[in-house]
Amino acid sequence: MRPYPTYKSSGIEWVGDIPEEWSQARLKRIAKVVNGSTPKSVIDEYWDGDITWITPDDIGKLAGKFISDSKKRITKQGLESCGTTLVPKCSIILSTRAPIGHLGIAMVELCTNQGCKSVIPTNADSTYLYYSLFVAKEDLKSFGQGSTFMELSSTNLADFLLPVPPLPEQQAIATYLDDKTRKIDTLIEKKQRLIELLKEQRTAMINQAVSKGINPNVKMKDSGIEWLGEIPEHWKLKKIKYVLQPKRGSLKTGPFGSQLKASELVDKGYKVYNQRSVLDNDFQRGDGYISEHKFKELREFEILPNDVLITTRGTIGRCAVFPEGSERGVLHPCLIRIQFNQDVVSNEYISLFIQESESFKENVLYNSNATTIEVIYGDTLKEVKFPLPDLNEQKQILTVVWEYQMRLANSISLAEREIELLKEYRTALISEAVTGKFDVRNSVIGKNN
Repeated sequence: MRPYPTYKSSGIEWVGDIPEEWSQARLKRIAKVVNGSTPKSVIDEYWDGDITWITPDDIGKLAGKFISDSKKRITKQGLESCGTTLVPKCSIILSTRAPIGHLGIAMVELCTNQGCKSVIPTNADSTYLYYSLFVAKEDLKSFGQGSTFMELSSTNLADFLLPVPPLPEQQAIATYLDDKTRKIDTLIEKKQRLIELLKEQRTAMINQAVSKGINPNVKMKDSGIEWLGEIPEHWKLKKIKYVLQPKRGSLKTGPFGSQLKASELVDKGYKVYNQRSVLDNDFQRGDGYISEHKFKELREFEILPNDVLITTRGTIGRCAVFPEGSERGVLHPCLIRIQFNQDVVSNEYISLFIQESESFKENVLYNSNATTIEVIYGDTLKEVKFPLPDLNEQKQILTVVWEYQMRLANSISLAEREIELLKEYRTALISEAVTGKFDVRNSVIGKNN
């Protein structure tokens, strides 16, 4: 794209030079700023109405740039109780509190809570104004004030300086950016779908490997379990309780909450390993400790090197092997510790089965007589059945799975990087267009441009 013939200083730091024919103006000269509000008393009858009621959370979760609905809808009575104003379609809705800068264009008449403000264009193209505020959002944040939380006041927003091209140019820039960003967004969506497809392939491959093996020509037999189907003829079907170390406490649920209270945590001593440690597979971070006296009380919950830890609440069924050299510590109530018989099953193989296999989830549902899994209990876990090859074949399966995962991880990483580059390009394109770094007036908008 060609630049404009001549430029001048805009006097706006985030804008720099602008085309000679452009001007600059405070937002209040080209738009009206309207505050949001919230009913003074939260009454049930104020909600489930017909009026879209936007919050910062609604805007933060916006997939595109248009707003047409919200999580909550308010009644006319509720609207009147808080004294807020309905704003027309094509108003720009901006989050001005926690966080500042999320924005979208209203596609319906709506109102907002006190965490948002509406910008109603009076002498500007709505879409151009949206793109300008999109580029300026980092600078808008710098005008936030407050000690408890940062908020952008109506005065500061109304006084915010923007570059203002002639109205026909605003419309040309808006049309150009709508076309270009739509194409970029389409590419991003394709990359995101590719990532999802690769993740699905990963899940399918692992499920196949731990339930059918990696030899497509192996002779099969009926497992006798509906959701598992056939398994290799030479594999065994085992319950987890039969592959534990032959000693007491080889499967141990974390202490009851009454045995380990938050008030008993101290700054140093013996670590309390929680679900975050397992989810992140990181046993270095975390600052929850108990005293030596408390550790002696909870000694039966101590975690030893090579113990397999499983999350049991919230994000359930995630596994990690406790590494050598970690600080001594105990289980959090939301974990189960398992010590497997390494002569029968490798920690890595059984962890793969538990964490990735659909069969494991079906087993837990079946053994807990549930339709959804909210908590995994130790007694339920012991009864879970899984198909078991010998140790040598377990290692072969792990090697194939790890190599496959590495290839997929590389492909996913590449796609994610491409998405980031596309987003960076999109932001740069919008910035340069709305600040007049190139001239779009003669651009041809079409399929291949």
